[in-house]
Amino acid sequence: MSAEVLLRTPLTDAHRRAGARMVGFAGYDMPVQYAPGVLKEHLWTRAHAGLFDVSHMGPAFLTLENRSGDPAADHAAISAVIEPLVCGDIAGLSPGQLRYTLLLNEDGGIIDDLMIGRPLWESRQGMLYLVVNAARKAVDFPLIAEAAAGRARLDRADDRALIALQGPEAAQVLGGIVREASALGFMRHARFELDGSRLLVSRSGYTGEDGFEILALPEMAVNLWDRLANDSRVEPVGLGARDSLRLEAGLPLWGHDIDETTSPVEAALEFAVSKKRLKAGAMRGATRIARERAEGPVRVRVGLKVLQGAPAREGAPIADGHGREIGVVTSGGFSPSLGAPIAMGYVPPALAAPGTPLQVLVRGRSQSAEVASLPFTPHRYHRAAA
Repeated sequence: MSAEVLLRTPLTDAHRRAGARMVGFAGYDMPVQYAPGVLKEHLWTRAHAGLFDVSHMGPAFLTLENRSGDPAADHAAISAVIEPLVCGDIAGLSPGQLRYTLLLNEDGGIIDDLMIGRPLWESRQGMLYLVVNAARKAVDFPLIAEAAAGRARLDRADDRALIALQGPEAAQVLGGIVREASALGFMRHARFELDGSRLLVSRSGYTGEDGFEILALPEMAVNLWDRLANDSRVEPVGLGARDSLRLEAGLPLWGHDIDETTSPVEAALEFAVSKKRLKAGAMRGATRIARERAEGPVRVRVGLKVLQGAPAREGAPIADGHGREIGVVTSGGFSPSLGAPIAMGYVPPALAAPGTPLQVLVRGRSQSAEVASLPFTPHRYHRAAA
């Protein structure tokens, strides 16, 4: 059998030149770590600024086929295309705002989690910026394109570079290259120009830190990456530390912590559900979501601190104080920031309160654990002044 042919990002050669250890991930040849290793890359991001290639993700633009020229009407029309598929309030986005939302199936299960943004400029109303998960592009994009048929077109942008700069010094670093970008507030995005090339910059990320994600044309990608990487406050970071950072931040990963059987209520993602749309029954899975909100779900996602022994990895059983299996770990590992093993998983709501003593079974051995509040480390997103 022939080896899988992996896709390349515009930055693949740059990673190899930097000595990255490359692995196949979501069909792409991606850096899992660089010479310093996962632990140091993780801690550097928490203290300074980590630079990530996330070009394997799925950026795209959804645009009305026929715009009226009325910015408000055009935004309402494009929102009506996507809202039947997601649980968020897209019509209520202000110009330049991003929203985290969930693509749902008819039973309210999570097909994917994604970002949707409304452009800042009046001339671009009737368009939405989307970023879906790398492993779900083959599912999400056909679903969205089918829903949009005859009304809007979906233009994929996953041939471009998507670069994330994350950490407490990220704004100072990016501000030295694209000055206006550092003025963005959390979950805002805008277009900027650099050396005659357009960049789409959002103040967002997947680490719990302040930071940015930058969509750049392929011909600009290496130059931008090198300019950022050459700053003494910046170190390149691979997928290994990206995963440990998002785990500490309590952020779910599709296919592990959430999937098509998981509802937003079970996943502790109710904040992503529009109360107005749910009350009107105007979303997929509204019956299930409303019932679980009123009566409580059968299970709920929680954080876990492992008090002794090895880290509990995905698939490890969770037991109550009497040794009865009550749930399963969905993500787990060692927390560099806390110096201890942590995990996320699903347990019955009656055992979900922080401090509840539990057990995790690792290689058949019972280890003490307790429910922990999420996130494990505080989010440090930049909130713009009111």
